[in-house]
Amino acid sequence: MLRDATTSFVARLRARDPAAWFELWETFGPVLRSQLARWGRGRIGVETVKDLSQETLAALATAIDRHDPSRGARFSTWLLAIARYTLGDEIDRRMAQKRGGGIRPQSLEGDPGRLDGDTPDAAYEQAIFDAKVESALRATERESDLLEFTIYRQRVLEGRTGRAVAESLGVSEPTVSRRLAAVRGRLRARLAEVFAKYSFTPEELEELRRNGLELNPKKEDDARFDDAVAEVYHRISLRDPSAVERP
Repeated sequence: MLRDATTSFVARLRARDPAAWFELWETFGPVLRSQLARWGRGRIGVETVKDLSQETLAALATAIDRHDPSRGARFSTWLLAIARYTLGDEIDRRMAQKRGGGIRPQSLEGDPGRLDGDTPDAAYEQAIFDAKVESALRATERESDLLEFTIYRQRVLEGRTGRAVAESLGVSEPTVSRRLAAVRGRLRARLAEVFAKYSFTPEELEELRRNGLELNPKKEDDARFDDAVAEVYHRISLRDPSAVERP
């Protein structure tokens, strides 16, 4: 059974809620574009990749509520399967145009959670995980004031010492510690929301803990949590140089 957070989000998508569509595109659009470009092997251009990733997300909204949790398909597997259907339809359409004939479009009926060709590899699964963490970071930045998130950015994402952060911003070290703890608490709450929304299996929820992002921590878990967030942030920056400007 899908979680309430998931079903509520799907209902917003089906109602064509622009905010829900933007959230889905903002979170997973970059991952899909990268995967589709790799599958296309140069046969499709940048604009086509962008269009196909949008079509994939549109197809997801109509197919997601047919997911059978008992089959054990992950959200990431489901998303990848629909992307493959979308790309396959585009390639078939182009081949049919060359032949001058029509095509019968592929169907999303059945179990798109099963893949007949490429399966999700470690790089793709990591990119999906990172996209969820990045989404939580963006949400946390939006609900934090400028000073708070600047402290968090400098102390955690940039790895500066508490003293250096305090001196650069003209505040005390205790203020740095208090503001840092406040942002960290918000981020944990947003991570819980994002992973509940975009997870079909207990295994996907467990990815947070396995990656050092403990949501019900002891005090000694805070440093590991900060290190894990910084690792994701820098991994995203390496994949996409423009990401250094966000969150």
